[in-house]
Amino acid sequence: MSTSLPDNAAIGVFILFFVATILLGSTVRFWRPLLNRRKAATNHSQGEEWGLGGREFGAWVTWFLVGGDFYTAYTVIAVPALVYSTGGFGFFALPYTIIVYPFIFAVMPKLWTIARDGGHATAADIVRARFGSRTLELAVAISGLVAVLPYIALQLIGIRTVVEALGYTGMLPLLFAFVSLAAYTWLGGLHAPALTAFIKDVMIYIAVLAAVIIVPIHLGGYGAMFHAASEHLPAIPGGRVVSQDQTVPYATLALSSAFAAFLYPHTLTGILAAKSADTIRQNAVFLPIYTIVLGLIALLGLMAHAAGIVTTSSSQVVPQLFLAIFPSWFAGFCFAAIAVGALVPASVMAIGAANLIMHNILPRHSESVTGSRLAGLGVKVGALGCVVFLNAKFAIDLQLLGGVIILQTFPALIMGLLPLRLSAPALIGGWASGSLFGLGLCWMDGLKPVHPIAFGGFSASVSTGLLALGVNIVVTMVLGSVIRLALGASPSTLQPRQSMRRQG
Repeated sequence: MSTSLPDNAAIGVFILFFVATILLGSTVRFWRPLLNRRKAATNHSQGEEWGLGGREFGAWVTWFLVGGDFYTAYTVIAVPALVYSTGGFGFFALPYTIIVYPFIFAVMPKLWTIARDGGHATAADIVRARFGSRTLELAVAISGLVAVLPYIALQLIGIRTVVEALGYTGMLPLLFAFVSLAAYTWLGGLHAPALTAFIKDVMIYIAVLAAVIIVPIHLGGYGAMFHAASEHLPAIPGGRVVSQDQTVPYATLALSSAFAAFLYPHTLTGILAAKSADTIRQNAVFLPIYTIVLGLIALLGLMAHAAGIVTTSSSQVVPQLFLAIFPSWFAGFCFAAIAVGALVPASVMAIGAANLIMHNILPRHSESVTGSRLAGLGVKVGALGCVVFLNAKFAIDLQLLGGVIILQTFPALIMGLLPLRLSAPALIGGWASGSLFGLGLCWMDGLKPVHPIAFGGFSASVSTGLLALGVNIVVTMVLGSVIRLALGASPSTLQPRQSMRRQG
């Protein structure tokens, strides 16, 4: 089946919805006070207002802000592209979201309480207050900053992809993506994505529900769709969804993605912006609803095979499917949904990274909005560099690369909440070992998210992030034991600071 070419209707509808979302978010500081008269009575600094929304988001806004992190270009572009190329293996994104929700329910309210009581705005703030180490604070902050760059790059690729599908080529689509994200974040701060996340989700709901109902009808039903897809994908013996060789990488990628999901600065920013710990728990209970829609979105990769979509760029799978099946004007609406679905979370990512720069990396910082805006702009420039210079086979590999990096903060941030006798020097050694090991494997493997291992009679490809985290934890524990022996296991020396107030 050949795809139709976009016409003026598709372009017009795309511009209408995408630009309207940018304008709504960018002007939020002007019209929001009219809707919330109580705002004048708050005492939040301008920096906290721009970067954390004044820590006042209730259950409804937090639902769309936190849950929206799962509806990004990763979900709508990268996951169907992987399913299109590999089949069932691309569905590893479903169990990872299921695993992560109990983690949110159990851990994130405690982190929120610590951050609220200590006035912390980032994970690095929490770690420094816990262990009293400026070096460890920098390690966590740098990991968060570096990890989010390829993730934002994935969102830029999502916007670029739909602009290319509208018929524009060269550097223009990428520049369009960058400028729109920069303007949206600069003017609106965290209130922009928080208050337009609802629009984003509704648009994606409409596009996805239309796709899972209309596309199968157009192709002769789900049975015919699965049969057509099976003819294009590699045959798997025994009627398995994934091959035996894919089982271990499938499971380990799901597990490592779950551990990493809420360590990113943007997801943690959404958590810390909530107004109470109960707000976070309520969201953790209902967030699995997102997993259902995520599974439907992943099916778009199989639908593309049934629709006869053939493309050398896997990122174009979903846009080409929409052009082939839907009227041009509705395809334009779906493209706008994808672009907005990338714009909103990318803005939160840039703000979370800017918070790290202003609070933790710079030796002396102010709470000025201008400084945070400039830091966020620098982050987006770095993400643009990732798009240009990182040559990932699949767009999803950029997100998984970020996961390898951010997982190295797990021992300091999450294990640091446990009554373990962890010391800052041991955690720093583990962080450095895990980071170097993980990035080294990624470089050798060409940014592939899994690495082959073999010992005894076992051989399989395992998530690189999980391998690096294992090295990190082992080094942390061994160094911790050595330090305890060297210092005579003095409790006063080894116990972390109990004060969770923000340091200097």
